Amino acid sequence: MAATPICARLVGMRYIIIGAGAVGGAIGGRLAEAGHEVVLVARGAHYEALRAGGLRFMTPEGLHTHRLPVVDGPAALGELRADDVLVLAVKTQDSEAALEAWGPSPVAGGGTAAERLPLVCAQNGVESQRLALRRFRWVYGVCVWLPATFVEPGVVSAAGTPLTGILHLGRYPHGTDETARRIAADLEKSRFEAPVVPDVARWQYAKLLGNLANSIEAVTGVLTSEEGLALFRRVRAEGEAVLDAAGIAYVGEEEQKRTRGGKIRFEPFDGSERGAGSSWQSLNRGTGTIEADYLNGEIALLGRLHGVPTPLNDLLQRLANTFARERREAGSLSVPELVRLADEAVVSYDAAVTTAD
Repeated sequence: MAATPICARLVGMRYIIIGAGAVGGAIGGRLAEAGHEVVLVARGAHYEALRAGGLRFMTPEGLHTHRLPVVDGPAALGELRADDVLVLAVKTQDSEAALEAWGPSPVAGGGTAAERLPLVCAQNGVESQRLALRRFRWVYGVCVWLPATFVEPGVVSAAGTPLTGILHLGRYPHGTDETARRIAADLEKSRFEAPVVPDVARWQYAKLLGNLANSIEAVTGVLTSEEGLALFRRVRAEGEAVLDAAGIAYVGEEEQKRTRGGKIRFEPFDGSERGAGSSWQSLNRGTGTIEADYLNGEIALLGRLHGVPTPLNDLLQRLANTFARERREAGSLSVPELVRLADEAVVSYDAAVTTAD
């Protein structure tokens, strides 16, 4: 009989949400509403707000306050339970610290979290799962399609309805098992659709291509102009060329539309249009970091490995990191200026190649 994580052999599961921001807070809030046991992990002002006033979770049905257990790390929780599921929902730049902290945590009955418990990576990009697999035996990937926002400590909003999100789930690097199916069943009782797939990375690489827009939105604001959308198409084309050269499979846009079409409507709470994405939210909160190294930077890395030029993704990676490091205002660069910089980046790259030849 194949080995399985402890939780797969138990009746109920407790979900420890490591990073209770937009994605983690929305997943944790919905699981709690459905009657599942949830622990939130946060830090700084968000941790203090959650402890003082609970998770204020805004959805199209209204505002719900969930007074859930909140900790700032594994030491505050003590010995983990055999029915725990760790849901990693921090930004990728924070993954290594979280994995280092939680991996050695003791589990009731013996062993550590890294040895005995499932770790579910509910994050953008594709790097965290590789980092996790260095420490954790049971790693699961999630392709997160979940319109959620976190800009104020203690408050998370999720504007999707009737489903809150669609979360493709599977073992990493591939395959499915009973644990994935049990987690998916809990999510599907909590206003998510959670298809269990043997090729979750294929969905995540498709999401990565869409997330290449995050840096554009971070520095210029929500993509609404044709000029901005045209730039994104150029950036995405670089990404597709890189994935094709690397032989990496990804779900096409038509398959995504068939799978997701009509299942989630965006119903903002104040009549406004869709807000900007997670990278914009990081800049808006002044965190000093941003996930561009694992979005545009992933394409840059693969481009260098496989000999495909990526001047546009290189530019966006640098710009987003500069904005974060210098705490520049989110959305403060005009789209025409960004397009000018993009055109210059392509010309400079071409000139450098010509000189080298």
